[in-house]
Amino acid sequence: MKTVALDITSAGWITTFQDLGRRDTERRGVPTGGAADQHSAAVANLLVGNPRGAALIENLGGELALVPDADVLLAVTGAPAQVTVAGSPADGWSPLVVPAGHEVRVRGDMNQGTRTYLAVNGTLSMPTLLGSAAPDARMGFGQAVTPGSRVLLETEFRGFPHRLFEPPLFRLPVPVPRFDDGPWVVDAVAAHGVQAIPGIREVIEEATYVVTPRSNHVGLRLDGPVLHPDTDTEIVSHGVPIGALQIPHADELIVLGRYRSLTAGYPIVGVASRASLPLLGQAGPGRRLRFRWIDRETSLRRFARREAEVRALGYAAAEAFGALGFTEPLHHMN
Repeated sequence: MKTVALDITSAGWITTFQDLGRRDTERRGVPTGGAADQHSAAVANLLVGNPRGAALIENLGGELALVPDADVLLAVTGAPAQVTVAGSPADGWSPLVVPAGHEVRVRGDMNQGTRTYLAVNGTLSMPTLLGSAAPDARMGFGQAVTPGSRVLLETEFRGFPHRLFEPPLFRLPVPVPRFDDGPWVVDAVAAHGVQAIPGIREVIEEATYVVTPRSNHVGLRLDGPVLHPDTDTEIVSHGVPIGALQIPHADELIVLGRYRSLTAGYPIVGVASRASLPLLGQAGPGRRLRFRWIDRETSLRRFARREAEVRALGYAAAEAFGALGFTEPLHHMN
């Protein structure tokens, strides 16, 4: 094991430490938090032999850049991005050996997605809150990565006998999501609240919604048509799942994210499918969204298919690393 320093030379708009979130904390009133695009974060870690839930770096807008003081193995995933090493183009969604002293720069295309993820083989040194590196500004746990800072990494990586600009070390079955130019289609399952608003199912299915700048880590606020309950019957506030489609008093639709809390008494008319959540995590202001109703069984089947793809990547990466004499990450699958 060795300690490597990653010198941050640019941090774009917002760069933070991140992971897949907290477990068993919501019963204590602390949101799970975690990467908005859980798929990209998990894949980035598997591509470098880390546990899928390991801490990594999330960049929201602008350009992330860093320089390691020793050879490292890293991967960049998330929104389509221009990745360079020492000024030369490099591949995203692929393991990448970066020699000591070479600057890695990542500039995401904000027109196609909002977040990029950078994972490095090993364990990043950073504070944690309730067992997670996920930031929570409301609790004073910002986790900001700033220009000029130095991030320390504990890693067993000793390098591969491979030059930077040779063909890729190996081909892996990487499940890269699509980032279409037109409206993104989000699958949703109807919730009980849909019965309290006649016609809302049809309104949501036929409309195109636009993500507004009022959106934040609690949820996406969407501009578009909605209907409200005909009665003033009070709705008891209760816990809601990630991806819940909520209709507040204002004429907007809210898709609750990983930092949501309770309903605040607003009707929940549906829940975005689990397989659609990573796409919602990439939706920024101006992004157009369409909703497509599906049943619960279809939602579960599509998520199972996505999960199978991620696990297949993990096993393929383990086999490839093992063939190169590198520590196999099979025990890091979960």
